[in-house]
Amino acid sequence: MALLCGSLFRSSHFSLLSSHLIGNLRVCRRAVYPQSSWRNTISTSVRLRASLTGRTTSYQIYPKATAPLPCGPVLTPCGHYFHTSARLRALPAPLIWMIIKPLQKIMAIILGRSIRKWWVALPDKRQQLVRKYAWQKRWHLAGGAGVAIMIVALFLLTHLDESPLTGRTRLLVFSKENYMEMAALTSDAYMEEYAELLVPVTDPRHQVVKGVVQHLAQRNKDIPEVNDISWTVHVVQSPSVNAFVLPNGNVFIFTGMLEAIADVHQLTIILGHEMAHALLGHAAEQASMSHVLELLSVVLLIAIWAMCPHDSLSMLGHWVQGKLRELLFQRPFSRKLEAEADQVGLQLAAKACADVRAGPVFWQQMELRDQLSGEPTLPEWLSTHPSHRNRVAQLDRLIPEV
Repeated sequence: MALLCGSLFRSSHFSLLSSHLIGNLRVCRRAVYPQSSWRNTISTSVRLRASLTGRTTSYQIYPKATAPLPCGPVLTPCGHYFHTSARLRALPAPLIWMIIKPLQKIMAIILGRSIRKWWVALPDKRQQLVRKYAWQKRWHLAGGAGVAIMIVALFLLTHLDESPLTGRTRLLVFSKENYMEMAALTSDAYMEEYAELLVPVTDPRHQVVKGVVQHLAQRNKDIPEVNDISWTVHVVQSPSVNAFVLPNGNVFIFTGMLEAIADVHQLTIILGHEMAHALLGHAAEQASMSHVLELLSVVLLIAIWAMCPHDSLSMLGHWVQGKLRELLFQRPFSRKLEAEADQVGLQLAAKACADVRAGPVFWQQMELRDQLSGEPTLPEWLSTHPSHRNRVAQLDRLIPEV
């Protein structure tokens, strides 16, 4: 191969070809082994095709004889171009978790139910022997449980992270890169769902929202996380009073929210709040917390289905366990993230020269709107968001600071 390359570079014809023609290189290697002589000849021809001139230049190289080679079939792998296959990419870790999440619950139910059936089928003497054996090995079992607790604690400690902008210590199981891949899939799903409802980019409402988002990003460009995200605006024709921003910077706001907003200052504060969720990585943090709770609840589910005497009681215990986890951990944690986004969002809006006093006014409007509509209002401990009244009080406390 070295002799071949040296001959090519010494050839005057090869010097006439530009570097972009190397992609059209085709190599044909043929080995001939005559039966009447030990001498073998290796013929290698290289054809360089110039797609621009249509000329073909051939080179023949005959090296000196070397050690005898055994007779064999003629190798003619001619006429094949070198190519690479498409790169395979693994699924994002959050997507894999979403697939495994229902499966681990099913496996916990099957395992717990199997343990219960096995125990019930045992004779009384065998049950006494099992109890006696467990009591004798109680320290071994306690040691195993202690090791398991230490492993879980070590896992949690090694996945602690510092939240940007606020410096709060948090648990982060999924990396930012993995969650960005998940955000791209989620964004594609939303774009397909709202394909027929998207307001044209020439619509004045779209232009106003886009201008406010660009203004917020420009005035807060000293924050590294703001520059790392490419912000894209989508206005959805829907009466829903809602807005959200995906971790990859895709902003979705519904026309119902635009109708509920009184002025551009309130719009700036609302968009600052949603952008704060993306900057702080709240989606990855919330998914990480949910993932850890799901894994820990598997042990509890196995115990419930193993200890309850009937499937109906096991189903009731399963439901109660899920509701307690939601009310005691998930919803309070969600309200905590919303309060943090209110604080950071108000700071972003203040740097964009918005009148931050418009924040409390907006939530007072929302509270009055709910009262006039007659819709029942959930108590805060049942909601994933703080109540309107508590939001007004928190923003009033933050206004002198920002």
